[in-house]
Amino acid sequence: MAGRGGRSEPPQLAEYSCSYAVSRPVYSELAFQQQRERRLPERRTLRDSLARSCSCSRKRAFGVVKALLPILDWLPKYRVKEWLLSDIISGVSTGLVGTLQGMAYALLAAVPVQFGLYSAFFPILTYFVFGTSRHISVGPFPVVSLMVGSVVLSMAPDDHFLVPSGNGSALNSTTLDTGTRDAARVLLASTLTLLVGIIQLVFGGLQIGFIVRYLADPLVGGFTTAAAFQVLVSQLKIVLNVSTKNYNGILSIIYTLIEIFQNIGDTNIADFIAGLLTIIVCMAVKELNDRFKHRIPVPIPIEVIVTIIATAISYGANLEKNYNAGIVKSIPSGFLPPVLPSVGLFSDMLAASFSIAVVAYAIAVSVGKVYATKHDYVIDGNQESTGGKTQVAGLISAVIVMVAIVALGKLLEPLQKSVLAAVVIANLKGMFMQVCDVPRLWKQNKTDAVIWVFTCIMSIILGLDLGLLAGLLFALLTVVLRVQFPSWNGLGSVPSTDIYKSITHYKNLEEPEGVKILRFSSPIFYGNVDGFKKCVNSTVGFDAIRVYNKRLKALRRIQKLIKKGQLRATKNGIISDVGSSNNAFEPDEDVEEPEELNIPTKEIEIQVDWNSELPVKVNVPKVPIHSLVLDCGAVSFLDVVGVRSLRMIVKEFQRIDVNVYFALLQDDVLEKMEQCGFFDDNIRKDRFFLTVHDAILHLQNQVKSREGQDSLLETITLIQDCKDPLELMEAEMKEEELDVQDEAMRRLAS
Repeated sequence: MAGRGGRSEPPQLAEYSCSYAVSRPVYSELAFQQQRERRLPERRTLRDSLARSCSCSRKRAFGVVKALLPILDWLPKYRVKEWLLSDIISGVSTGLVGTLQGMAYALLAAVPVQFGLYSAFFPILTYFVFGTSRHISVGPFPVVSLMVGSVVLSMAPDDHFLVPSGNGSALNSTTLDTGTRDAARVLLASTLTLLVGIIQLVFGGLQIGFIVRYLADPLVGGFTTAAAFQVLVSQLKIVLNVSTKNYNGILSIIYTLIEIFQNIGDTNIADFIAGLLTIIVCMAVKELNDRFKHRIPVPIPIEVIVTIIATAISYGANLEKNYNAGIVKSIPSGFLPPVLPSVGLFSDMLAASFSIAVVAYAIAVSVGKVYATKHDYVIDGNQESTGGKTQVAGLISAVIVMVAIVALGKLLEPLQKSVLAAVVIANLKGMFMQVCDVPRLWKQNKTDAVIWVFTCIMSIILGLDLGLLAGLLFALLTVVLRVQFPSWNGLGSVPSTDIYKSITHYKNLEEPEGVKILRFSSPIFYGNVDGFKKCVNSTVGFDAIRVYNKRLKALRRIQKLIKKGQLRATKNGIISDVGSSNNAFEPDEDVEEPEELNIPTKEIEIQVDWNSELPVKVNVPKVPIHSLVLDCGAVSFLDVVGVRSLRMIVKEFQRIDVNVYFALLQDDVLEKMEQCGFFDDNIRKDRFFLTVHDAILHLQNQVKSREGQDSLLETITLIQDCKDPLELMEAEMKEEELDVQDEAMRRLAS
């Protein structure tokens, strides 16, 4: 229901009327392990593990073969009557679009367009056999193509292929040898692709596909958005037909953009109009496809339609001759003979190839997981690193691309390069729309939003390879910082329940008297032990080391005054002689010498109530608690430094008569503490409890027992301190006589 202001009221949450009561003993870890026998982990020798892993059976061998060749698993289950027609339709449409996108993305990779056709054909064949995703279509991708192009341009820039013009019309005139340049760039691109494939095969063989898990969604979003910006700038100069230098490295995209605007006066109007119209039409039709995808059986292949129309117009109007438009020109029919890559270049492109392998794998797996989740099946991340497509539509797409390679190459020669570049730009809309995720991320998790923005900016400034590395390191740094400075809370209980929540976040909670409860939500390791100690001090309200040092200082002064006769130590505490001046009341401004603080407490056997007023002027912090309970339910692991630090904290609190208890420790954490020698005669397992409430009930029971013992000791002390026990007995007899006389008077009166 909406209120007067148009704002809807929040829905009323259901109240649960049921309740439960549990009666069980208070369990410490030691008591629980004594009553419930713990299962011992199975210990295997290295020989047994090797024998089990190397053993082979018919079933296991067939399973390994099906894992390597998923086609053997899905092909026998293929439903021809139900799936073939839809696969033919999707295969034809995908093949047509893939043909044009392959040509367009070849411009990003800085190789001739026919090699884009090859990259749209051959991957589908291997993906058809080896892949585990049923819906993704492999081929050139703009981000990967751009990363390949950046490596190719850095290793084979135009400056390396300038030759003397030879016409003698001008001194020192040079021309660009495009044939030699294109051959060198193709060799570099094929070598880089081979190295990327080898790295991905190694990923799959070593089962280290988990590496892509470190590429978080915000990081991938910022990286792909920056890549889209770089693609836009690289294609903008083709749409405008403006020549620029090939910049590489840091700020290369900025330099390219500046030079484009400096030379914008040289824009070719024919190419600009053709590119602009292609972008507008493609984006408009793609929007219609998205809005009416439930009504349209097959998406409109607008890229194919626009390409056919643009090719016809370019051929009919002879745009190259009349308007100096940039066209594709020569596209050889059929397949070129294969050439061996240059293995000697591997060392020069190893770092870049690793980045490309990781990014390509991350894109394939992320897209595959989206469709797998939607259609309820599972993909193998390690198998995806070898490539794969398990639908007949992929094979049909390959046939369409092959037909384009063999028969349609000559027909596309009049096509303007600006049209291909415009097709690339139109397909970047989805990547640019990721910018809208930033406000949502900022509301949900500011750290993820910062990772997105940082990765995007660094990828634009430093380049895609260094930008990805910078974003990855920054994301890992945020994880380290979140673990190093984790959240912690002091806990209180909901009255008459075993529920303990943060006293900072909730009202009407009760803290047990004389007890502080700390929940630390992080592993305890060498990187955050200092932060853990600060959390402990903030929870209890004092520093145990400082309290101990101040008490030692006060004891030394009291001892000196006792030796001088100005103070007397009795069973009831420290008292001052009447009439004697107390020289101990002096300002506490002297600096404590380290060697004086090492005096052990056993040398000073004086009982002092530290929470009362002391006869010496030393600012000893008050300790209002007798116990500290550490809720370790969120502590997932401990290292050696963490165990040692916990042990020191327990010792420090024991020195000031504060006991430390542990609750909710996981079994593996407790086992790690045993391995590191945490326990001894003073730190036993009976201080470790299954829950926080178990620890609190144990402490409350101890307090009640101690109070009963203290009242008995007080009575005994009064009798012992009495100077004349006979006087006490006579006084008691007189009181009894008076009581008898009073009783008699009451009876007479009645």
